[in-house]
Amino acid sequence: MKKIGLSTQIFLGLALGALMGYVVPDLAGHLKPFGDAFLRMIKMIVVPLIFSTLVMGIAGTGDFKKLGRLGGKAIVWFEFATTIALAIGLFVMNVTEPGVGVPISAAVGTEEAAAAGQHSIDMVQYVLHIIPTNIVDAAARQDMLQIIFFACFFGVAVAHIGEKGTLIVNFCQSVAEAMFKVTNYVMHFAPLGVFAMIAYTVGSYGITMLIPLGKLILSVAGATALFIAVVATIASVFTKINFFHLILALKDILFLAFSTASSEAALPGAMKRLHRLGVPEATVTFVMPTGYSFNLDGSTLYSSAGILFIAQLYGIAMPIEQQLLVMVTLMLSTKGIAGVPGAGIIVVAATAAAFNLPTEGVAILLGIDRILDMIRTICNVCGNCMATVVVSCWEKELNKDKFNRLYKEFREEKL
Repeated sequence: MKKIGLSTQIFLGLALGALMGYVVPDLAGHLKPFGDAFLRMIKMIVVPLIFSTLVMGIAGTGDFKKLGRLGGKAIVWFEFATTIALAIGLFVMNVTEPGVGVPISAAVGTEEAAAAGQHSIDMVQYVLHIIPTNIVDAAARQDMLQIIFFACFFGVAVAHIGEKGTLIVNFCQSVAEAMFKVTNYVMHFAPLGVFAMIAYTVGSYGITMLIPLGKLILSVAGATALFIAVVATIASVFTKINFFHLILALKDILFLAFSTASSEAALPGAMKRLHRLGVPEATVTFVMPTGYSFNLDGSTLYSSAGILFIAQLYGIAMPIEQQLLVMVTLMLSTKGIAGVPGAGIIVVAATAAAFNLPTEGVAILLGIDRILDMIRTICNVCGNCMATVVVSCWEKELNKDKFNRLYKEFREEKL
């Protein structure tokens, strides 16, 4: 009998965890430490992997013009995808109107909502925050923006010291290979971690909270699926590569992202999978970490949906011109999401306040934030993987025949 693939194991863990959380919620509530343990194992990989691969990619190639092109093309695609995410979020919410008829009494966490409404993201401080004062402290806090900033400067410096830098490049390459091997070991625990996280989520939040807000959850899920389909179609036309094949090749990574609600949990596996599908390592190691900071499509879509939900909840009409202004506002403010803990809900609350919407409506979003976080995380991971492949094709580094051949070999190995 053939061994069950990892994606099947993760799916089984997800299904069994949901069943256990529903049937025996009290017992499921005690499983959280197992899920937390798995997430901690994943997070211990991220910093050395990102740092070593970035330094290796920058110093190893020494082609700074290419890095500039990669950065410019990545930013163009990020903005394009962000705009689509915002538009689809508003479109779906206008069609489904999930906020209409939801009882205000369903709200929980009003104090947290009020606190969120009192905060805003200062873009000047956000830009200054990117520059680390202590890289060891930044690594300890896993502040990806600061780590990327330092790694880029360090990589350029290593490239400019000539032969003396070769030892550092070789060391970083060895560290990266070791971390990918560690990732393989840790992924054996993924089904158990997923089982524990889903059992805890369902056991803690139950079905009762989902019933009155089921329409909102389905609307966000539908908008996410529509976004992925639209972007995959556009990218397929633009690059002449089937991006739906890419999504199928990433299905176990996306299952992991969904069930853990952690983009970091999926990052090492996603980077390795893209490289295996033929995307050059330098492109993967540069675009993926950058995307995790500046291309959070799922969080952006959620923000636009959350604003319109609050307006519908309180019966406040938002004409199309006001919604377009919301799009522009969120296009700027969501760029700060990665640098601020819990900033997703802060962005929604601050934007709601800016448009004179009651920030108390954020309380309902807080009540089901765990479920919504699972949905937007899978969108974030998928969006960044597609962005990396688009930039690679744009650089003429990946051709259709090579991708199809590698995809076919990968699928045959998994079947």
